[in-house]
Amino acid sequence: MTDSADDAGSRQPRKRLHYGEGREALLNAAVRVVARGGLRKLTYRAVAEEAGVTHGLVVHHFGSRDALVEEALAHTIRTSLSTSALEPGTGDVADFSTGLSEMVTADPGTQAFQYELLLESRRRPELLPQIRALYDEYFDATQRELSRMLPAGADRALTRLVFAALDGLVLHQLVLGEPEVTDAALEELRSLLRLLEADADANADADTHADGGGEAPA
Repeated sequence: MTDSADDAGSRQPRKRLHYGEGREALLNAAVRVVARGGLRKLTYRAVAEEAGVTHGLVVHHFGSRDALVEEALAHTIRTSLSTSALEPGTGDVADFSTGLSEMVTADPGTQAFQYELLLESRRRPELLPQIRALYDEYFDATQRELSRMLPAGADRALTRLVFAALDGLVLHQLVLGEPEVTDAALEELRSLLRLLEADADANADADTHADGGGEAPA
């Protein structure tokens, strides 16, 4: 059966997207679907409806639901890394995670998507390897920036501690709001990092003098 001219004219036209642009639009649509309704609501049809494209286009881009989930998770982590100043690359404590509260306020769906998948991985262990692998990107970025800030560097335990604080702040703001509370807590975290930085500098100076590296008395 064919559509009548009136039916065809009343329909909203489908979006025509370029390949790269379309792929990102579909990933963003998948993130919104999961953020609203959880992973069980993620279907090709739901993503197509959210993005305003055909069902077949979603299949064309991703091939399987698992591939869509994996790529959407990687997409959200890339987005978070680029907007949160987790790794500004300056080695200046004042720059560390400066955009965190703004990131949550501007795009809560991206963060909700990641927490939905974390919780879902408790029920679906097959998700856990990709969750671990992709969250390692967060840990690695945090460790690199801590090593720039702290003369003694940062081991994995300190890295996990700092990232857990950031992750908890994001979750609390996502649920409770209050970005000003996030900002105040972040400044306290930076103060603690400055203490570590100063302590490492003092220990380095003490070691230098103990080794006879100081200036000879006049």
